[in-house]
Amino acid sequence: MKLMIASDIHGSAYYCRKMIEAYKREAADRLLLLGDILYHGPRNDLPLEYNSKAVASMLNSMKQELLCVRGNCDTEVDQMVLEFPVLADYCLLELDEYTIFATHGHIFHPSNIPPLKEGDILLNGHTHIPAHRDMGTYTYMNPGSVSIPKEDSAHGYMIFDKDFYWKDLDGNLLQIS
Repeated sequence: MKLMIASDIHGSAYYCRKMIEAYKREAADRLLLLGDILYHGPRNDLPLEYNSKAVASMLNSMKQELLCVRGNCDTEVDQMVLEFPVLADYCLLELDEYTIFATHGHIFHPSNIPPLKEGDILLNGHTHIPAHRDMGTYTYMNPGSVSIPKEDSAHGYMIFDKDFYWKDLDGNLLQIS
């Protein structure tokens, strides 16, 4: 299975469109969203083309292809306009030899580790900073943010296709330290 992983759209219709274009270009089987879909939150500036209704419409049109976990900015009100489940705090994915604990990152993160087996991957967004770190008994990964990247990172996403790759929204391969 080829999986695209993205996080932190924060209601940006512009970056949601670019993410969907990347998803189609990648020809992934599913798109895993790691939360913070519609609302920008009180700590963030309004992202480019902030339009949560347009984002909801774009994502609803591809609801059969989406997997999603809840971010700290996602609420029951958001679920009322989204036609796919968005309120689970985490999901477990078994992909090839990987077991992935996918979550937004505001509850479970490297400082508050969920129950992981040795070799598992903790995957979250929330920080808006891409990461790939060997934590000893597990690996920590973060795709960064689609719409509001931080620490001079790119507007980006991850691809899982037997291995993990980080890309900007134009499809350029990124180096993650």
